[in-house]
Amino acid sequence: LPILRMEPIRICEIVTAVGGALWKGNPNAEVTSVSTNSRKLEPGALFVPIVGEKVDAHRFIPMALDTGAAACFTQQEPEEGFKYLDGAVIRVGDTQKALQDFAAWYRKRFTLPVVGVTGSVGKSSTKEMIAAALSQGKRVHKTAGNYNSQIGLPLTVFGLDHTHEIAVIEMGMSNFGEMERLSAIASPTSAVVTNIGISHIEQLKTQENIRAEKLHIADTIGEQGALYLNGDDPMLQQLRESYTGKIVWYGMESDCDYRAVNIDTVKDCTRFELHAPFGAHKIMIPALGLHNVSNALAAIAVAYDQGLTLDDIRCGLLTYEGLAMRQQIHELDKITVIDDSYNASPDSIKSGIGVLMAVKSTGKKIAVLADMLELGERSAQAHLELGAYAAANGVDAVLTVGREAEKIAEGAAEESRKILVKACGTNDEAFAELEKILNDGDCVLVKGSRGMHTDEIVQKLLTKYQ
Repeated sequence: LPILRMEPIRICEIVTAVGGALWKGNPNAEVTSVSTNSRKLEPGALFVPIVGEKVDAHRFIPMALDTGAAACFTQQEPEEGFKYLDGAVIRVGDTQKALQDFAAWYRKRFTLPVVGVTGSVGKSSTKEMIAAALSQGKRVHKTAGNYNSQIGLPLTVFGLDHTHEIAVIEMGMSNFGEMERLSAIASPTSAVVTNIGISHIEQLKTQENIRAEKLHIADTIGEQGALYLNGDDPMLQQLRESYTGKIVWYGMESDCDYRAVNIDTVKDCTRFELHAPFGAHKIMIPALGLHNVSNALAAIAVAYDQGLTLDDIRCGLLTYEGLAMRQQIHELDKITVIDDSYNASPDSIKSGIGVLMAVKSTGKKIAVLADMLELGERSAQAHLELGAYAAANGVDAVLTVGREAEKIAEGAAEESRKILVKACGTNDEAFAELEKILNDGDCVLVKGSRGMHTDEIVQKLLTKYQ
């Protein structure tokens, strides 16, 4: 990811913002970027050493200062040798909290609208769709990649400058209290919630807890801000009676403010008829799957409320590009590969299967599915149900990778006697089995949790069949 350059901030201002103390250095020197990676620093950078589970980045402070960093935070007693290096050293109680406090302070320098985006599935694609819809009428700052975490989101905020007219910021959480902190940093003025699934349920225990935590994204939107909710999601639908702020509903259900009907596909695009408060209109997006239609509805609603014309929104949506390893469709010489290997949850795999079935192909529809992680006690049942879902929706073959995913194979076999099923232990074994059944015209979906490294299977396919 690129280094995001911020507007120049004096070191004395940073010290005040984080409640720190200047141990050494020029208080009037300026910082023009922030990084937690000592290998990605440029002159004028603030280096923030994070104490991780495996590595304490404080050990890289001398290298950071020696390579031109303007300043660094430290939560440890500075070494005497630091005195002989250029750059400022700022003492703080906790480097990660100082990063967040500085980002929250920096965000308050701007009065522009900020659209926060969260959900169990589809945060990144929805963020990209919203940014695309806004791009024809406004200068947009958006989250790079998936910089949506307790560390990534502050770094995203530092990319803001006074030429931006709006920001679209992705906000991810996996435990109690995290969304509240992110909201305090990004201060969204409106927010989108895509769905409430069971990702991270191992930590959060119930879907009700997941919903309650995600709704902290609306902490700062105030009376003027809108909360854009997916009206097709049962957990979000329950808020119709209890949420007191302004809600804009989008989805396929008849009671949604922004609704899609008459959906069909043309090659790698999806067309639908938009029913909105301002009338019915034809829309096309360069993506497949009902979930992308839903993302587009959210984008249209947000962009229209931000003052864009429908013509500009239409043009913006046509510039949408999916992110790497997220339902990227590779049309190779004789087969089609859908690379959806970035991560996996029950809802995102169902979305992937939807894209697999929507791709026009002359051969088999094959799903290579690996373990879904962090599902806790629901894991076995979730994997079993997913296998049944794949078979019921017309997938011709299911290959699984990992011990948990064996239940996917079991569920698929129980649902249909026609489906070809094979449970594998490793990515290499799955690729070998895939080679045995692949024919010209086949379409292959590859998906699994990030820790399963199913992108290895994608790379083998691209190398052999390109």
